[in-house]
Amino acid sequence: MRPLLPLLLAALLAACASEKPAPKLPSTAPAPKVEATPAYLREISGVLQVPPAGSEVEIALMSVDARDRPQRLLGSLTLKGNGGPLPFRLLFNPEAFPRGERVEFRARAIQSGRLILKVRPQLILQPENQSLGPLQMVPAP
Repeated sequence: MRPLLPLLLAALLAACASEKPAPKLPSTAPAPKVEATPAYLREISGVLQVPPAGSEVEIALMSVDARDRPQRLLGSLTLKGNGGPLPFRLLFNPEAFPRGERVEFRARAIQSGRLILKVRPQLILQPENQSLGPLQMVPAP
């Protein structure tokens, strides 16, 4: 046992003398960029011109028949009017976009349970990202 003692001591000293691994520092590399819209979705964006403060604004993308009746909802969004321009981003799945049917973007403002303003329907021809720009709301009949 005595002849092994110097060998064990040398091994112990060697183990204690080795450097500790450096602690991991926080990465300074920029975080991966997160896409605003998932790759499998598309968006229609724009700005509704001045729905009244406190109004509920309903935005929809839908297929409609020849009599302008809604057939299928492709995407919808509800926002609160703030009395100023109201930006929106309406997401939809391009695979659900019907071929051969008319697709329209519609928006309306409701206040105290009453329809007060609407946007004239906007025809959407392709299931692509689109900016409709500023959209004027007109009094609803």
